Amino acid sequence: MHDVLRAGDVVVADRGFCSFVHLVSLSQIGAFAVFRLHQRTIVSFRKKRGYNKRDKGKKRSPSVKARPTSRWVKWLGTSDQIVEYFKPTQRPQWISAEDYALIPQSIFVRELRYRVRQRGFRVKEILLVTTLVDAEKYSAEELASVYRQRWEIETNLRHLKQTLGMHILRTKTVDGIQKELAMYAIVYNLIRIVMLRSAQSQNLPVTRISFIDTQRQLCQAMAGAPLRKLLVLPDRPNRFEPRVRKRRPKQYPWMKKPRHKLKQALAD
Repeated sequence: MHDVLRAGDVVVADRGFCSFVHLVSLSQIGAFAVFRLHQRTIVSFRKKRGYNKRDKGKKRSPSVKARPTSRWVKWLGTSDQIVEYFKPTQRPQWISAEDYALIPQSIFVRELRYRVRQRGFRVKEILLVTTLVDAEKYSAEELASVYRQRWEIETNLRHLKQTLGMHILRTKTVDGIQKELAMYAIVYNLIRIVMLRSAQSQNLPVTRISFIDTQRQLCQAMAGAPLRKLLVLPDRPNRFEPRVRKRRPKQYPWMKKPRHKLKQALAD
């Protein structure tokens, strides 16, 4: 997706995307990052703490293994600091050796930690890393609010797979699968464009417009006819639901043989 990013864009992603090379790559095109820190990253908010240097081939004693590999630079507040990340000695597989050689040796980023105090939320503490290092322009509360929007991707994926039915692909060739996925993407983007225009006309955030209502209106819309006012969802920022199924599945065995063989078995 780096090809479609522009200077000033903010990329919000989970910890699977958090790496030194990814942070630098976004900075090189002028985009900013707000990532959840990878679970293996050692973080310490102690002022002027020490750190482990990335010395290739050098063995470390057991007493310093738990120290961070980032250099402490500046303290911005409680659980909020600027640190310097250093280039890993091992090149990631997704970047070529030529491009990796152009990556700078270090980058200054901001680490912050905040607690989730809303009842019903599974995660209670979140560590973020961001290239938005100006604490006066970008407060920790605003960054936490931005990262919280990342969870909306789960709802968006549910609309794509469940509402539109992409969880079951029916073609059996590679070309057919690619065409099927392309059609789902076209329809999904069409619905999102209509939702965006409706939200702009009503001066509302696009998250308040119903995806399912937009889909139904587009299915029934006539050529050239104006689209009627779409359903506006209530503002429920702290809503949470249990991850359970409402209805039990039918107690039938799985289809493990071709249909014609199963039908033949019934006929015999």
